[in-house]
Amino acid sequence: MIWCVLMLGILLPQSSAHPGFFTSIGQMTDLIHTEKDLVISLKDYIKAEEDKLEQIKQWAEKLDRLTNTATKDPEGFVGHPVNAFKLMKRLNTEWSELENLVLKDMSDGFISNLTIQRQYFPNDEDQVGAAKALIRLQDTYNLDTDTISKGNLPGVKHKSFLTAEDCFELGKVAYTEADYYHTELWMGQALTQLEEGEVSTIDKVSVLDYLSYAVYQQGDLDKALSLTKKLLELDPEHQRANGNLRYFEYIMTKEKDTNKSASDDQSDQKTTPKKKEIAVDYLPERRKYEMLCRGEGIKMTPRRQKKLFCRYHDGNRNPKFILAPAKQEDEWDKPRIIRFHDIISDAEIEIVKDLAKPRLSRATVHDPETGKLTTAQYRVSKSAWLAGYEDPVVSRINMRIQDLTGLDVSTAEELQVANYGVGGQYEPHFDFARKDEPDAFQELGTGNRIATWLFYMSDVSAGGATVFPEVGASVWPKKGTAVFWYNLFASGEGDYSTRHAACPVLVGNKWVSNKWLHERGQEFRRPCTLSELE
Repeated sequence: MIWCVLMLGILLPQSSAHPGFFTSIGQMTDLIHTEKDLVISLKDYIKAEEDKLEQIKQWAEKLDRLTNTATKDPEGFVGHPVNAFKLMKRLNTEWSELENLVLKDMSDGFISNLTIQRQYFPNDEDQVGAAKALIRLQDTYNLDTDTISKGNLPGVKHKSFLTAEDCFELGKVAYTEADYYHTELWMGQALTQLEEGEVSTIDKVSVLDYLSYAVYQQGDLDKALSLTKKLLELDPEHQRANGNLRYFEYIMTKEKDTNKSASDDQSDQKTTPKKKEIAVDYLPERRKYEMLCRGEGIKMTPRRQKKLFCRYHDGNRNPKFILAPAKQEDEWDKPRIIRFHDIISDAEIEIVKDLAKPRLSRATVHDPETGKLTTAQYRVSKSAWLAGYEDPVVSRINMRIQDLTGLDVSTAEELQVANYGVGGQYEPHFDFARKDEPDAFQELGTGNRIATWLFYMSDVSAGGATVFPEVGASVWPKKGTAVFWYNLFASGEGDYSTRHAACPVLVGNKWVSNKWLHERGQEFRRPCTLSELE
């Protein structure tokens, strides 16, 4: 039973808070193999126990037959010298051997393996992070709890269902964040599944306990009272529910008295908490960002679309691309976003991923105050950095970027490889440093980030688009392609229309690698202009 504390005059379920955490697809696939290994070990243990029981069963059956015969004529049975000898031997030796067999622990191998593998198990932070990812996907892609619970997601290969207990756990995660909107949704889903007859380790009382409080916190006192009464029908002695019932009835009586004496223009006022929608940080940009993630963004006018072309690009007569030019496609006009098709091979992608996998760690962002790298809740992915000298493939990729963009990569940052698993995202941000962040790249000494080159190293079953909320552009992942845009105007001023985001991966996983090119070394490759916005 949940312990209770007093808050705002009402008894509420207590739960501890956990920070969010993220596990990459690479790590999760390793966990799949770990779990498979444990299952094999568990089956070996079961087989050993079955063999042991079979030996004991055979012994018991043999002795059952023997003792049945012996007890019919005990004196005649032991009168036979062989029977007498064997009786002494059984009781003195063989029963001791049987005792040792019964006491033999067959679980040593399994427990040893489990202990070794446990160090690689996810912890509470990982589990909470996965729950938050599901809730994030629910909001971004406008998914209802029933759709998620039944596994009806686009592009899924392996359909999976959420049990009532799973829904209950998601509701508890939302509760620990004081997110009563999602607490209500997931506790409601758990209750629905229980009422449909699902057999579960949780009961309706526990679900209604959380649900009634979450509903109250959102200002629906009538529903909170109804749910509390429903709880008490199942458990009349529930201490917290009885306290809450009295409190709700007191508040409602007080409201009625207040409304009776108040004037008509004040009759609708209530003392209960204000009805909430989704999180308070749900700003217009976020709404636009999520619409773009769902493919509901601004559609470019036909007149603008006519100005977008596909072409062959030889890198300004670069010898490497004269006979085999790169395939270019205009994705957007302002800012100009160009996609290069078939620009990185599957073999190169696998080498880059293999180099990055052992180093994947929580992705970081530049702290504008310190200029140093730090983790942030708005960037949820795993990343690694690869230098050109580490492998010829990385060096070749760097030179390819230089040849096609005409920009010097010697002052660029190392190739960053990122893996976004389910729910992985990078909320709207700028790649370049603004004027109020003069020290953002001071340690590098190469100036601001003039341009971004982004390789897509995997297809994504659903979600995972790169979106530009300021202009309404959505660029969808396609394996083997890359997109390129300038973050700065030729004058050196930042192009604020390049603010972009990596949408959460709904189904599948997303591998990308990016190169941030800097101002230093581009003086003659991209000369400055006198106009600020050119």
